Parts: sequence; structure tokens; C-alpha cells
Amino acid sequence: MDQPDHGALSAFDSAPVWLNSEPLTAEGLRGSAVLVDVWTYSCINWLRTLPYVRAWHERYRDRGLVVVGVHAPEFGFEHDLGNVRCALAALDVGYPVVIDNDFAIWRSLDNHYWPAAHLFDGEGRIRFQHFGEEAYEETERAIQQLLGVTQGLVDVDAGGLAEAADWAALRSPETYLGSARGERDGAWALAGEWSLEEEAAVLDAATGSISCRFEARDVNLVLAPPDSGEPVRCSVRLDGEPPGAAHGLDVDEHGEGTVSEPRLYQLVRRRGPVHPGTFEIAFDGPGVRAYVFTFG
Repeated sequence: MDQPDHGALSAFDSAPVWLNSEPLTAEGLRGSAVLVDVWTYSCINWLRTLPYVRAWHERYRDRGLVVVGVHAPEFGFEHDLGNVRCALAALDVGYPVVIDNDFAIWRSLDNHYWPAAHLFDGEGRIRFQHFGEEAYEETERAIQQLLGVTQGLVDVDAGGLAEAADWAALRSPETYLGSARGERDGAWALAGEWSLEEEAAVLDAATGSISCRFEARDVNLVLAPPDSGEPVRCSVRLDGEPPGAAHGLDVDEHGEGTVSEPRLYQLVRRRGPVHPGTFEIAFDGPGVRAYVFTFG
């Protein structure tokens, strides 16, 4: 791929907020290879690519590569600069990040997905693009070609939250709970008093729960605490029992955890063979918001 960028990088020039860097401009980036990584911090698909993007930044930043993260928020809480700053620290994102709350850079790139990688040469021409996960070898080889580097690929330890999905066993699709994109298909259900906002289901009573049928190794759920910021306790059950060794990073073996900040929570990671199962999460406090199930 070798085509003009039609001013894509020039959208950086008017971006008002940069993190981890002074503002970058198209002219200032001239002569550098630029990897533009479009992301939003609660997206599991992007979270699984992060170790690779971080590794490319660390290996090639002194050889002419500039990695720029374009944070284009999917949910309302991701517009909040404080939340994004916390995510940068928690996820160890050290490369420059530009805040794209109005999606101006997204549109300049003709972007359609999270995550997305757009690789520009020193003249601002797009030389490689990839949407979604995977294609790590192809992306790094494209970077090396632009930089004139010939060597092996980076050794990336992508474990924990960033571990690649078990694609062969994954049968459950991403499932939104808000009224704008949610589908009442019988795969998930609410118990208790809930309201459906455009982006999320909101618990109106002191207690309530969400259940779903799934077939996957992992169950993740994007959650936010009440507007007051008070943490809400949660409890996970897998096929009616505490998850034990199948607990995710954000609950213990008894299934107990806390919703304390707006982000993605990993609630189940099964260690054995994947089979259809039932997941349930109960909340002990009103005002918690549930946005989207993702699976891995």
C-alpha cells in the first residue's frame, strides 16, 4: 500500500490535548515513520494488542519510529480526561497519546474500528493498515521495512488480560446491554430493578444481577460505579457456583470483587476445556452501570 494520506496526520495540528508528550504536528513528524494506534481504553480487542504496540515503541523509538495513540472514546466515561490518565498509568502506556473526543482524527484516517493500526512513512504516506487484533508479524515487518531494519521480531509476553482469545473455542459474540445497541436475544437477562440507558443498564435498587449464557474461555464486562463514585461489591457465579480456579483477574476464587472505577473487568478465565456455561454477577449497591459483555 502506497498512497497519499490526504492530510490524515495534519489533524494532529489542531488536537488540543496530548498526554505523555508535547503536541505533535504533521510537519514535526516529517522524516519519521509514524504508527498511529487508534484505541479506547475499555476495549478488550485493543487491550490484547497493547503489549505489541508497547514493545514496538520501546524497540524502534530510537530508530526513527514514533508511536502515537489516538484515544477515541466508545463510552461516555472514556471522554473523561482523568479516567484516561488513570488508564495510561494502570496499563503502562508510555508513548504519546492524543485525545480525540470529537473523532476528528478518526475521520481523517477514515477509521471504522477499535483497534486500528495506520503506519505512515516519513513523507506522510500510508504504507500499511490493519484493523482489529492479530497481524502482529505483518505489522512489525512493515515497520522494519520503513526503518531499514533487518532482525528478528520482538519477543512479547502477552499474558493476563492481554492474552489472545481462544479463537477456536470462542462462540459468544460481543453483547451490548444499553438500549442503543443491545439485543434482547435471550442470551442475557437482568434480575431486579434496572433502567436501560443508551449506553448501559443501570441498577436502580439496592441489589440486582445480570446473567448470560456463554461459550468462551473468558468473560469480561465493562462496568462503572455509581455517579457518586462509591465502590459497589459484586459477586460472580459460574454455573451456579463460585468460580474457584476459573476466576478472572478482578474477582477472587469465591467470586467476590468490587466495581470501583469505570473500565473493563475480567470476571472469568477458565483453565480447562471450554464448554457452554452460565455466568451471573450480582451487585450490592444501586447505581452501578453495565455496558458490554466481551469474551475471549
